[in-house]
Amino acid sequence: MATLYTHASQNIFKTWLLILVFSLLVIFLGWIFSYYWQSPAILIFATLFSILTASISYWGSDKIILATSHARLVTHEQNPDLYNIVENLSITAGLPAPKIYIIEDPAMNAFATGRNKENAMIVFTRGILNKLNKVELEGVAAHELSHIGNKDILLSGAVVVLVGLVSIASQMSLRMSFFGGRKRSDDNNNNQLGAILALISLIAAILAPIAATLLQLAISRKREFLADASGALLTRYPEGLASALEKISNDSNRLRFVNPSTAHLYIENPFKEKQKMSWFVKLFMTHPPAEERIKILREMSV
Repeated sequence: MATLYTHASQNIFKTWLLILVFSLLVIFLGWIFSYYWQSPAILIFATLFSILTASISYWGSDKIILATSHARLVTHEQNPDLYNIVENLSITAGLPAPKIYIIEDPAMNAFATGRNKENAMIVFTRGILNKLNKVELEGVAAHELSHIGNKDILLSGAVVVLVGLVSIASQMSLRMSFFGGRKRSDDNNNNQLGAILALISLIAAILAPIAATLLQLAISRKREFLADASGALLTRYPEGLASALEKISNDSNRLRFVNPSTAHLYIENPFKEKQKMSWFVKLFMTHPPAEERIKILREMSV
């Protein structure tokens, strides 16, 4: 039977597997274009780029996330009440107390990031601090600490970097395929091999961001259910997190500084789509429906 320990171990394995697969994908695309353009320099560049990407996704993803989210560090002296909540829950969870960051935004949301539990951080928006009571805020903090304890944060951070870089690389590939095809047509040097390679590169460039996004979504939805359950067990009061999710999901404010590559980090979908969705649309959601999460939490209270 799967446990929190096996989930944490799987997250470490998935992180390294994800980095390896994306690195090989970049090198493969580099080989296609180096062969097509008869330029070994392209393959060398792709290999170096994949190494750089892997390093950034492991060592620097949290810094990129904090910068793009416009989060600022808050000291214990600046907000002792919030630190006391997080520190007390950290002791209960057996985790080092993470640093706390705040996004000055009226929208209600929060997320955790970092490479491991020793350098983890929790980010709260100003809106969530102003609109939740202490019990609800404890539920949110426990949820994010569960992400840290379950080692979700390393995998989620790597996804942010890799999805963004692969999307950029695929757009460049599409442009190179287009202009490369035009050049060969103008020179009347088309051949069957060149056409096949151009087609492969075009398909790879189109499928790469789609595969990256699907992986991002698949990782996100499962981990949210587990963090909800772990957080509820940590506080021993599931209603606190359920009430917090209810308020967050009903909040009409939308985060100013958020993009699709970081959306899966947040405790609730930051884009606030409210329309009814079919099962097909739900496949592409970064989060499970809030109503479903709230229902499960309140069933835990019975």
